[in-house]
Amino acid sequence: MQNNRLFSTLLKFDIWSLNFLRLSIFIVMAWIGGLKAFQYEADGIVPFVANSPFMSFFYKNAGNKVLNEDKKRVSEYTLYKNPEGKVVQKNIKWNQQNGTYVFSYGLGTMIIIIGTLVVLGIWFPKIGAVGGGLTFLMSMVTLSFLITTPEAYVPNLGGDSPSPQYGFPYLSGAGRLVIKDIIMMAAGLVLFSDSLKKVVTPSGPPIMN
Repeated sequence: MQNNRLFSTLLKFDIWSLNFLRLSIFIVMAWIGGLKAFQYEADGIVPFVANSPFMSFFYKNAGNKVLNEDKKRVSEYTLYKNPEGKVVQKNIKWNQQNGTYVFSYGLGTMIIIIGTLVVLGIWFPKIGAVGGGLTFLMSMVTLSFLITTPEAYVPNLGGDSPSPQYGFPYLSGAGRLVIKDIIMMAAGLVLFSDSLKKVVTPSGPPIMN
């Protein structure tokens, strides 16, 4: 009887923990996805999208190369970056022509939908399995930015002396943000597996006497 009660308590804790994980993913995705409707967030993802083989075709100017002030050939988007909290109209106009904001609205909607599917897994395991699988796949694409995005690593900007840390493996702020998605990737896989188990055995595991 004592073992049975302990097993029942641990089983409930396991269920609560997984449902808290579902709720946590929903909060992150709903928040981040919602922010994609705002200019500063849409501008911020440009380097990731423009360099991604999976997404760059959504931008009109992703492959354009131009000369910067130092007469170096660079990607055109690098000349039209809006720092967070700063509004520069010529940069916004370029992003409008590039399709930056339209893509961001679509991406944000997709992220919110995936987060909603995940949290619905609390009540509907089949839907939860889809949400967990999509979370895993989305995180794979996000982590690929570490390979395709130059801004994911500290640049060599020089200064009073040569920079001792730049390039791989020195993650920039953007890179440190991206690599955290490996946690989201693992969480998606765990929830996908848990939802599938509930679909196969809807009554849950037997409680031993």
